[in-house]
Amino acid sequence: MLAGPIFSREALTLPRQMRHFLIRSGYVAALFVLIYTAGQSTFGWQQIRNLGDLSRFGSLVFQLFSVIQLSLVLFFSLLFAANNVAQEKDRQTLILLLMTDLRNRELVLGKLLASFLTVAVLLVATIPGFLMVRLLGGVGLDQIFWSLAICGSAALAAGSWGTLVACWKEKTFQTLAISVLGLVLLIGIAEAGAGLAGADSPAGFWLGRLNPYRALFAVLNPWQFSAGPGVVVVRPWESVVLMLGLAFVLNGISILRLRVWNPPRTVYETSRTAAQQEAAEKTRGKSRQVWSNPVIWREIRTRAYGRRVFVIKLAYLVLAGFAVLQLAGTGPADEQVLGMISPAGFLFVGLSILSLVLINAQAVTSLTSERDGRTLELLLMTDVTAKEFVFGKLGGVLYNTLELLLVPLGLAVWYLVDGRITGEILTYMIAGFLVLAVFSAMLGLHSGLSWESSRQAIASSLGTMFFLFIGIIIFMMLLVEARSSFFLQFQSFVVFIGIGGIALYAVLSHRNPSPALMIAGGLLPFLTFYAITEFLLAGTLGVCLSIAVAYGFTTLAMLVPAISEFDVALGRATLDRH
Repeated sequence: MLAGPIFSREALTLPRQMRHFLIRSGYVAALFVLIYTAGQSTFGWQQIRNLGDLSRFGSLVFQLFSVIQLSLVLFFSLLFAANNVAQEKDRQTLILLLMTDLRNRELVLGKLLASFLTVAVLLVATIPGFLMVRLLGGVGLDQIFWSLAICGSAALAAGSWGTLVACWKEKTFQTLAISVLGLVLLIGIAEAGAGLAGADSPAGFWLGRLNPYRALFAVLNPWQFSAGPGVVVVRPWESVVLMLGLAFVLNGISILRLRVWNPPRTVYETSRTAAQQEAAEKTRGKSRQVWSNPVIWREIRTRAYGRRVFVIKLAYLVLAGFAVLQLAGTGPADEQVLGMISPAGFLFVGLSILSLVLINAQAVTSLTSERDGRTLELLLMTDVTAKEFVFGKLGGVLYNTLELLLVPLGLAVWYLVDGRITGEILTYMIAGFLVLAVFSAMLGLHSGLSWESSRQAIASSLGTMFFLFIGIIIFMMLLVEARSSFFLQFQSFVVFIGIGGIALYAVLSHRNPSPALMIAGGLLPFLTFYAITEFLLAGTLGVCLSIAVAYGFTTLAMLVPAISEFDVALGRATLDRH
C-alpha cells in the first residue's frame, strides 16, 4: 500500500511470467555450478578425508559467491531501476502517469520497488544454497545473515540512486552513464577518504562503512579485524544502517523533485509555433551541410544524446585522476591486488572495464532511443543503406566516447614512460583494448537490433558485458592459487565454460541465429579462459592473440548479419538502394 498501484501490479504480474522462474532457478543453478567448478579446481578427482580441508573449501565458496553476489545486485539494481524510469521517458508515458492522481511517493517508490523485486527474490533464493555451504564448515549463520543484509541494503541504495538519476536526466545514455559513474565514485571516495583519514579515526571508520565491499570483507574474514584472541563477533550494522539511510535520502530527493524535473523543458520547446521556429532558424544564420552519410553526421554533429554529455566525460576524467593520484604513491614492489595483478595493472583494468561498459551503453541506447522516439521507422523510409546505418552508428559511438578510449591508452603510455612495462607489452595492451572496445560497441548495436523492447535490449547488452567480466574474475580467483598449465586446469572448468558458451549463444542469436554466432558462443569462453591462464603464467603474445581472435571473430559474426540481413532484423520492407 505504501508503494501504490505500480508496485502492486508488478508484484501480481511478475510471478506469472516464465522468465521469473527461469531467472530464479538459473541463479541457484549457477551457484551449484560454481561450487562444482571450485571443487574441481581445488581438489580435482581426489577423495577428501580431512574435515579441515572441507571447511576451508566451504569458506572459499562462501567468500567467492558473496563477493560475486554483491557485484551482481549492485549492478542489476542500478540497471533495472534506472532503465525502468528511463523507458517511461523514452516512450513519453511518464507524462501520462504524472497527469493521474498518483502521488510522487507512489510513482518513485513504485518504480523503485518494482525494479528491486527481482533482485530481492534472487537474494532470498540463495539462502538454501548458503545454508548448504554451511554444512561444509567454515561458515557461520551470522556471516550468512550479514552478507545478505549488506547485499540487500547496498542494492536498495544503488537502485535508489538509479531512480533519482532517471527522474532527473532526460536521455537514457546519460541516465545509465551517470548512474554507473556515481556508484563507482561513491565507492572510490569512501575508500580514499577512509585511507586518508585513517581506518582507526571516526571519520575514516564511517567513510569506510559507505563501501559495501569493505563491510563484506569484514564479514568474510572477521579475524583480520579482531583485536585479539576470543570469540569474534560479526556485526557490520553500521554499513547496513548507512546504506538504508542513503536510500532514504535519495528517495526523498526523488519524491520532492519529481514534478519539478518532469516534464522536462524540451516538452515545452517542441510546442513552439512554426513561425517561432522559423525566426529562431534565421537568427542562427546559415544552415549546416549534411555529410554523405547522414547517420554519422547526426551522431557527431548534433546533440543526439543530450546537452550535457560533457558532464559524464568530466566525471570519468575526475575518477581517473583520483585513481592515478592514488597509484602515484605506490611502487612496483607493492603487494598485488587479490594476489593476481599489480596495482598499476588493476587501475588499467578497472578504467578499461568502466570505459567498455559506458561504450556498450552508448551503443545500445543509440538504437533503442531511435525506436522509442519513433524515429527509426522514419529512418527506414529513407534511402539510407544498411552499411551507412551500421557503420554510422559505430563511428558515432566511438567518436562520442573518444575520451573513454584515450584515458586507458594514455595510462598505458605513461606506464611505458615510467618504466613499468616494455614497448612490447604496450603494443599488446593497446591492441587488446581496441578490439574489446569495438566488440563492446558492436554488441550494443546487435542487442538493439535483436530485441524489440528497449528494456530487454539494454539489460541483454549490459548484462552480457557484466557476466563476461564476472566470469573472468571467477576464473582468475580460482586459478590464482593453482597457477598450473592450461591443459591441467581446463578439465576443472569445462562445465563452467560450456554453460557460459550456451548462455552467450542464446543471447547473441535471440532473433537471427547463424553458424558464425554458434561458433563465437563456443570459441569466446574457451579462448578467454586460455588468455587468463596465460596471463597468470606471465604470458604476453598468447594473451593478446587469443583476445583478438575470440572477440574479433565475435564482432564480425555480429557485424555481417547486421549489414546483410538488415531488412530482416528491423522489419524493413524494401531492399537497400545502391
